[in-house]
Amino acid sequence: LAALGVSYKMQGMNPKIRKFNGSVQDIMERDINAALGDRLFRLLVIKALDIDSLSDMKVASLSGGEMQRLSIVLCLGTPARVYLIDEPSAGLDCEQRIIAAKVMKRWVVNHLGRTAFIVEHDFVMAAAMADKVVVYEGKPGVDCVARSPCSVGDGFNRFLKNLNVTFRRDPINFRPRINKKGSRKDRLQKKAGEYYLFDDDDDEDDDDL
Repeated sequence: LAALGVSYKMQGMNPKIRKFNGSVQDIMERDINAALGDRLFRLLVIKALDIDSLSDMKVASLSGGEMQRLSIVLCLGTPARVYLIDEPSAGLDCEQRIIAAKVMKRWVVNHLGRTAFIVEHDFVMAAAMADKVVVYEGKPGVDCVARSPCSVGDGFNRFLKNLNVTFRRDPINFRPRINKKGSRKDRLQKKAGEYYLFDDDDDEDDDDL
């Protein structure tokens, strides 16, 4: 893929990285040494993902979340025309997912002006990265219609309306929470047509699943 101008972060942990016999700093100097000299890369990517705190640690000793952050840095630090990033949320907590989403979008799209294909199933990360949403509707295995691109809010609402499920985002940890079917919040959001409520200050645990 590198020969095609693609920087790829695989879904699972790259075994070649896991087997590296050295520190985080060592592998960065080996794989993305040019990027380490870029002040903006250090500020917008390395500092934002808190990689400096891992620099002296052995790569083989990293936890799943730490390895994920390192893998994202190595991918973004590789010069490419297209960045292909598979499941970057794996191993990250909710706050780290939002940070990672903003880092990838800011570096690849806003700074480099390149294209990124990011495969992701996590609502938190998808909401933080997406500008537009395409909703596919139909019968599984029978027919499918791709709707026109729409805003993130409209897309999420349409998707959840088809499932007859309401979500809200926790104001503290930003994690999506499913409202109990028939609960006050569920009824109010359906009545307002807000199947995915992005900002919610009224927290009621007894409405949750």
